[in-house]
Amino acid sequence: MDLIQPKNVQTLIDQFAQQDVYIHLETTNGAYASHFNESFFSAGAYIRNAQVNYEHGKITGEGPYRVGLKLAIGWVYAEGLTHAELDEQGRLLLAGHDFDGKLAVALEISKNPFE
Repeated sequence: MDLIQPKNVQTLIDQFAQQDVYIHLETTNGAYASHFNESFFSAGAYIRNAQVNYEHGKITGEGPYRVGLKLAIGWVYAEGLTHAELDEQGRLLLAGHDFDGKLAVALEISKNPFE
């Protein structure tokens, strides 16, 4: 994955708009880290293969970035994004890595379900 270039990512977000797509959204601050430090509060969220059709999407910020997808009845968004790529299967993969390089957030968009 490469560091996010906002204009490039915006173009890719636009290519998936107004059609049925699948999203994978995941956040973690180290769900398994609490066994190393009992005072560490861990939290996370995970959704995979949610089918959505977003009206438009937008990338904002100076880095790390925030991506929001406007649905007919609300929003899906991820913040803390640092890296992006369009993979060989045509999926837009966005990730946010912490200062240690560990995954903190992922937002992925695909025309086909994720395996």
